[in-house]
Amino acid sequence: MANCARHHLAPLIVQSGFLSRLLPGIGLCFAVAGVSYALEAAEGVLLGRVWLEALVIAIVIGAALRSVWAPGTRWHAGIAFSAKYLLEVSVVLLGVSVSTGIILAAGAPLLIGIAGVVATSILVSFGIGRLLGLPVRMALLIACGNSICGNSAIAAVAPVINADSDDVAASIAFTAVLGVVIVLVLPLVGVALGLSGVAFGTLAGLTVYAVPQVIAAASPLGPPAVQMGMLVKLVRVLLLGPVCFFLSLAAPRLAPGAPSTDGFVADAPPTRRINITHLIPWFIVGFVALVVCRGLGLVPTLAIAPLGRVATLLTVVSMAALGLGVDIRTVARAGGRVTATVVLSLLTLTAISLTLLAALHIA
Repeated sequence: MANCARHHLAPLIVQSGFLSRLLPGIGLCFAVAGVSYALEAAEGVLLGRVWLEALVIAIVIGAALRSVWAPGTRWHAGIAFSAKYLLEVSVVLLGVSVSTGIILAAGAPLLIGIAGVVATSILVSFGIGRLLGLPVRMALLIACGNSICGNSAIAAVAPVINADSDDVAASIAFTAVLGVVIVLVLPLVGVALGLSGVAFGTLAGLTVYAVPQVIAAASPLGPPAVQMGMLVKLVRVLLLGPVCFFLSLAAPRLAPGAPSTDGFVADAPPTRRINITHLIPWFIVGFVALVVCRGLGLVPTLAIAPLGRVATLLTVVSMAALGLGVDIRTVARAGGRVTATVVLSLLTLTAISLTLLAALHIA
């Protein structure tokens, strides 16, 4: 009997231990989120309107805290859980807030334009990296990460082109820092240019790295900006599959023992096969499923607003976690050529995106 009891209690003990490892970090992220909501409310009272949303404030507080204090190991699991899983759940839940009217209004010209922006940005960014002296693989990582979806694109492309682990780490670290900067600066650009919510959402979807960061950047200009930003970003993410397929065809030129175009002999491991399950994240599938469910009337009307509020809360918590994982000093250690490549590539992507808006008369 005692053995049987221990057998049934073991999973609970393991689960309890797992939860105990998560709670400190999750609690810290919720605390930062709480302070962010309080500051957002204070803005409304003192300034008459909210200039910085809680999502953006959470990133700033998290990054500021991380710059003066490195969380110990007891915080790591919960922060990582919040930055990944809570963030992904929040993206799925946001699907119920997306109006199918905006999706239908996008039309084929915008979808084709998005593909054109991604392709052009990859080519131009790669060219910038090579002109500044970056190795081929490093330039490709930065080009794909900048043009598609940041860290996810870097992680997916790296095995396809046999990228060196140091190049992958440097690209991801820099993307994490610059992603926060984009979220903070882009709304100011939208206001300065006088863009509407739909236009700014399109710009955010075309330029911001990660899906949740699109939400944070677009939120100051209202729900239409968020919905359009999510749609455009979704199309960019789906383009990761074709890009990886194309790179897999070109990868043999960078195979072990073959000279790379920078004059060195490649020594990376053999090319890996593409795993399609890694190209389309589960939360994108979930997001699309909820968009379809709402369009078909399968989501109760009374549930839409509460689910939207839960999604927003989880997004703020996730933004706090992302901020806590960003070391701003990474930029200083990245090196001048990498810094210049990423910044120039981002400015190029922004210029190409604004050109598309003008061509499609989205203002």
